[in-house]
Amino acid sequence: MLDMELSLDPSELQPLGEYDFERNFNDREAREWMRENWHKSLFFAVAYVILIFGIQHFMKERKGYKLRIPLTLWSLSLALFSAIGAHRMWKHMAFILSTKGFKQSVCSQSVYVHPVSKLWGYLFALSKLLELGDTMFIVLRKKKLIFLHWYHHVTTLIVTWHGYKDMVAGGGWLAVLNFSVHAVMYSYYAMRAVGFQVPRFFAMAITFLQMLQMLALIILNVLIIFWMEDKVCHTTWTTVFLSSVLYLSFLVLFCNYFFKTYLRSTQKSKRE
Repeated sequence: MLDMELSLDPSELQPLGEYDFERNFNDREAREWMRENWHKSLFFAVAYVILIFGIQHFMKERKGYKLRIPLTLWSLSLALFSAIGAHRMWKHMAFILSTKGFKQSVCSQSVYVHPVSKLWGYLFALSKLLELGDTMFIVLRKKKLIFLHWYHHVTTLIVTWHGYKDMVAGGGWLAVLNFSVHAVMYSYYAMRAVGFQVPRFFAMAITFLQMLQMLALIILNVLIIFWMEDKVCHTTWTTVFLSSVLYLSFLVLFCNYFFKTYLRSTQKSKRE
């Protein structure tokens, strides 16, 4: 069991002003549940794909729903959740960075057990299931469903659950970067849902942030491969391989989306 293999410097668990509900969260039970149930992410992924394309087919001859209020509340809730998660995870990551250095911030498993971050690491993994709900608003409103969107949701859910159960290196950076980007992204979605005319630059910046996030995660995986022989940098070849393929494919797809949506359309408008 990984809990028995866990080797941490006691200083990495120094109190950082955690709240009672964070401190009292049972991370051992959470990891045990994930070890026993992570494979259900495969079932959820398959059910999700069948459901969204089934609804899309059902809506083919029907008028799309407005859903402005539900979409606003959904986006605001996820923006707030992501912002709080980013704040709490950054607090722990900043402490490790300032006291132990960058390598330890990548390799340390303290993010899975520290009173400040352990709850948010678990909620981050579970949120990948919750975020599947984003696609329901797309298909019910009859908006364009691109491959990047549903592929991103399906694969992130599976790899995140698989990585959490093994407490793999890099989990802290994955969570803090993703929380941060999603706080901005869902805030943008909420403003759009309310009816604000958000400048085009804002959407471009979010896609660019997603590209930077994937590039950063690819670099982290390369470093983790070099550090795998170090006993304090725990991961598995399965996780490294799957996540590397995932991040690289995301980077390619986001770059392609950025070019087609913003650069090529800008070039067309200039020619016209």
